[in-house]
Amino acid sequence: MIYTKNIEIKYDVDVFVAGGGPAGVTAAIAAARQGKSVFLAEASGAFGGLGTLGMVPSFATFYDGVSFLASGIGLDIRKKVSHDFPLETRWTPIDPEELKRVYDEEMSASGADFSFFTTVCDVIAANGHIDYVICTAKSGLFAVKASVYVDCTGDGDLCALGGGEFEYGDVSGKVMPGSLCSLWSNVSWEDTDGPQNKFIEKAYNDGVLTYDDRHLTGMLKRSDSLGGGNIGHIFDIDPLDERSLTRSMIWGRYSMTEYEKYYSRYLKGYESVKLSATASLPGVRESRRVRCDYTLCVDDFIRRAVFDDEIGRYCYPIDIHIMNTGKEELERFNKEYHSMRYEKGESYGIPYRSLIARSFSNLLVAGRCIGSDRQMQASVRVIPGCYITGQAAGAAAALASESGDVRNVKYSDLVRELRALGAFLPNADRV
Repeated sequence: MIYTKNIEIKYDVDVFVAGGGPAGVTAAIAAARQGKSVFLAEASGAFGGLGTLGMVPSFATFYDGVSFLASGIGLDIRKKVSHDFPLETRWTPIDPEELKRVYDEEMSASGADFSFFTTVCDVIAANGHIDYVICTAKSGLFAVKASVYVDCTGDGDLCALGGGEFEYGDVSGKVMPGSLCSLWSNVSWEDTDGPQNKFIEKAYNDGVLTYDDRHLTGMLKRSDSLGGGNIGHIFDIDPLDERSLTRSMIWGRYSMTEYEKYYSRYLKGYESVKLSATASLPGVRESRRVRCDYTLCVDDFIRRAVFDDEIGRYCYPIDIHIMNTGKEELERFNKEYHSMRYEKGESYGIPYRSLIARSFSNLLVAGRCIGSDRQMQASVRVIPGCYITGQAAGAAAALASESGDVRNVKYSDLVRELRALGAFLPNADRV
């Protein structure tokens, strides 16, 4: 079938950002603060991605025990939410409604233009240069023309639609299982005791649970009686297939009824627990990794890498969740997660080159889909990591918008702009 249609160029801007999660928000704000015209397209009805619509119950750490690594726009956002928890808190509970409002306020104040319910559905590119993106929204199809594009979709959609190179999953093409996050009421936190997974095997043998999934991230205290749940796994999820995502949401919602029985029947303090809500987005942990000018790899984690084009540093452990419910796989996870982590004050660098999509001259990536191997994606994918790379991609996109080539950005200029935003760059003076 051949289909043709005349499409309006609705926006002609310096910087286009695809996706309004933590990476997209920080990218748009960073570019707008340099006085550039910015348009951001977000497919859902709110900013924040998994931290809001996905109901991920907590921020991972911003802090390595000595320094705030996710400094700048991301840390400024964090200061405006979860006020009862010190900034140094390793796992900070998220109130998704509060976080949505802060994102709304920050984006509205930035001067960046944006619209919700707007999805990138195609990319027009030739000879390694993106000319337009095609978006679909309630008003119909329209085009956006920009000097520089930033892919913050989490799945590398913009790059892939343009025919760019990417990697996906493990050697067999499988990705980590997802989780459907949730909100729970009637928890008696003062009565809870011990690990939440300690009766999983019994519940499985009793027929209460479909899976013998001992890797239970669990429920985190939100308030006196509320808990945020990151509970259970959705195995064999394919985040690039809408049919798989549909099945995942249906299973995720059903599985929470099983976990409601598990918590109320087996665990002290949860006897009256009630499922209050499930997320409207599946908790995808792994998807495309865009091939960039540099691939951040596990050896960089091990050697606490320093780069001559460093745009930030981060410290979250290597966190590849179990791929199945076998005991050997749980042992593999526990060994890796507890050994591939840092001591106080340790971190790895993130180079600017890992944000430059190898296939294009005018595309940067930020968030979960940056240039990395599978193990490093499992570290940098969390919200503070997305803030770090999003902020850098937005600052670089603004600088590159004059020439239209992201490889023309001078590192000294990028450092200047990132420092003005508050970024943590302890090694920039070494180069």
